[in-house]
Amino acid sequence: MTDASNTAQLTINGKSYDLPVLSPTAGPDVLDIRKLYAQAGVFTYDPGYTSTASCDSTITFIDGDEGVLLHRGYPIGQLAEKSHYLEVCYLLLYGELPTASALEDFEDRVTRHTMVHEQMHNFFRGFRRDAHPMATMVGVVGAMSAFYADSADVNDPWQREVASIRMIAKLPTIAAMAYKYSIGQPFVYPRNDLDYASNFLNMCFSVPAENYQVDPILSRAMDRIFTLHADHEQNASTSTVRLASSSGANPFACIAAGIACLWGPAHGGANQACLEMLKEIGTVDRIPEFIARAKDKDDPFRLMGFGHRVYKNFDPRATVMKQSADEVLDLLGIEDNPILQVAKELEKQALDDPYFAEKKLFPNVDFYSGIILEAMGFPTSMFTPIFALSRTVGWISQWKEQFSDPAHKIGRPRQLYRGETQRDYVDVENR
Repeated sequence: MTDASNTAQLTINGKSYDLPVLSPTAGPDVLDIRKLYAQAGVFTYDPGYTSTASCDSTITFIDGDEGVLLHRGYPIGQLAEKSHYLEVCYLLLYGELPTASALEDFEDRVTRHTMVHEQMHNFFRGFRRDAHPMATMVGVVGAMSAFYADSADVNDPWQREVASIRMIAKLPTIAAMAYKYSIGQPFVYPRNDLDYASNFLNMCFSVPAENYQVDPILSRAMDRIFTLHADHEQNASTSTVRLASSSGANPFACIAAGIACLWGPAHGGANQACLEMLKEIGTVDRIPEFIARAKDKDDPFRLMGFGHRVYKNFDPRATVMKQSADEVLDLLGIEDNPILQVAKELEKQALDDPYFAEKKLFPNVDFYSGIILEAMGFPTSMFTPIFALSRTVGWISQWKEQFSDPAHKIGRPRQLYRGETQRDYVDVENR
């Protein structure tokens, strides 16, 4: 909301300009600079947009200093403990927790959209067998607009709704197919008698030759991974989806753009980078060596999966994820997996070390989710696709919210130009 009497004054070359101050329901006040260029002829400079609010949103709030993550006002810890992924999807999409009948209807609609068009199987076979599953997902999700053109009109509210349900329902199927294709196994069709997380695990790990029973502990852990990654405010991939959407691009192209952005190791690849670090450490006896390197400011080595760019004290998602990691490791054991042995001992030594406590280098959600996925049997190449299918609902919720924003317009960042000024072309023989 805006208080007309609350303004900030900016003076440029002796001339003053009043900037409205917008007061949110939570978080810092925001200076409204929308008319600054028109009035004063200047831009603001903010690489990475780390101090710029790009939109007005009611979906997710983060207070990194206090370790707070709220979805529609509900703390992430409560949602992860008491709710489940599809209920959180409903909350993000529609703004409120559903009634029992509304949740049943929503779950039914998602369940009955999990199959993909049969011709999409041929699309997968156009990729090399060793293609990274994220490369496959970017291509296949973008191609959904060719298979589901009846829900690609962003100006039709009903088509936006259908596209939303389709993507939440089909992304696990597409991710599982990308995994199966990469290991040379046949695709496994979704089953309507399984819940969302169990269905995904079944599509990834079952084979036609024998029955596969999903353990409820693994299903619950998978559901928590989905829930804890569902949305995270205006991060790089979400901002990418919003920017792509601002041009009027179809929803499948927008989500494919988000997946492509998430692929970056600085964003969605953090849990994969964590597992690769554990492999580099190799054995428990080498942990002190790597902890010493992490403390050495002249050594470029960093402990992946510790600390967080946004959360300065602790990651509120990590507490619940640690609980799941402990449950999964108790179920599956770590005796035969040196990576998991290193992970558990590294966690213990880092938490006991005063240096890491002082620097607030706590194990974050990526550390624990990587451990869980490794224990379940997923290769590291599948970590980011699982992140992508989890975050799809967040992208879609943000994408849908744009259409109700009266200030919605095509994104057009400005620049601080430092190149050559105008100069005349010189013919090649005279250069």
